[in-house]
Amino acid sequence: MEHVSLPPLSRVAICGGTHGNEMSGVYLVREMQKQKVDQAGSVSITTVLSNPRAVDACRRYTDTDLNRCFTKGLLSAPITDSTPYELKRAQELNSQLGPKGSKEAVDLLCDVHNTTANMGLCLIFYSIDWITLHIYKYIQSKMTSTPVRVIQLDIPISEAYSLESVGKHGFAIEVGPQPNGVLRADIFNMVKEAVDLTIEWLQGFNSGSTFEGGEVEAYNLVKSVDYPRDPTSNEITAAIHPQLQDNDFKLLRPGDPMFQSFSGEMVEYEGEELYPFFVNECAYYEKKIAFHLAKKITLTFPPISVKKD
Repeated sequence: MEHVSLPPLSRVAICGGTHGNEMSGVYLVREMQKQKVDQAGSVSITTVLSNPRAVDACRRYTDTDLNRCFTKGLLSAPITDSTPYELKRAQELNSQLGPKGSKEAVDLLCDVHNTTANMGLCLIFYSIDWITLHIYKYIQSKMTSTPVRVIQLDIPISEAYSLESVGKHGFAIEVGPQPNGVLRADIFNMVKEAVDLTIEWLQGFNSGSTFEGGEVEAYNLVKSVDYPRDPTSNEITAAIHPQLQDNDFKLLRPGDPMFQSFSGEMVEYEGEELYPFFVNECAYYEKKIAFHLAKKITLTFPPISVKKD
């Protein structure tokens, strides 16, 4: 692939607390604000506690999931007395860090999340973006403490629903396992290292370094799987099978154990070979999702450097 020159990336936003009980981002943002981290060489840094009401309550959200409020339609919806708090907050964040899709938006938005699933450190983004792929490759090459993976969602940016879609470039950092409302030092350290490496890469890019192209493996979302449910009460009738539990990104083959019913029977997986992730994520019970399934793909990207005036 031919070399690509791109504009400098001088404005970055680091966000945490989009879900108020995911503590790594909350405490990372608070510490960066305490240390007055607002500049790193050529990079101006804005730190944001995304959902302060939910953080104060140590809940995922107060009225509705903030991380589902950033589609173009919701961001332009009229505000009334009955508008949920998180939708109002999404429009405030869009004004502060965007507007989404505009030249005024921050150059890069990094939103920090935790999962209760055993996923290590994952980057999640929408479109195939040379900048985010290069940052992912850089983080993956530097971090040795945990597996580093990337999840790609085939959703147009206008319909992208999460906070990172407000920036010109953006990704979520998803790290686990960590229980809701709990802070683990090992997980916090992974998050901080990934954010520090992101800023380090941006400084290198802005200073004129050329980053070679290459290939990375990515997981592309195919579908979601719900728990078995009672047809009358709609309550779940089985839990994640012990052989699947904690085995995110391990290939799931037809016939593999998937669920174990409360009466002790095994439910086998049927379908094409795919990779499970967000296995038994606590917050997804209300969304009727036991886990997602992805195919593994290879993404190729070109060498890049900053565009010179």
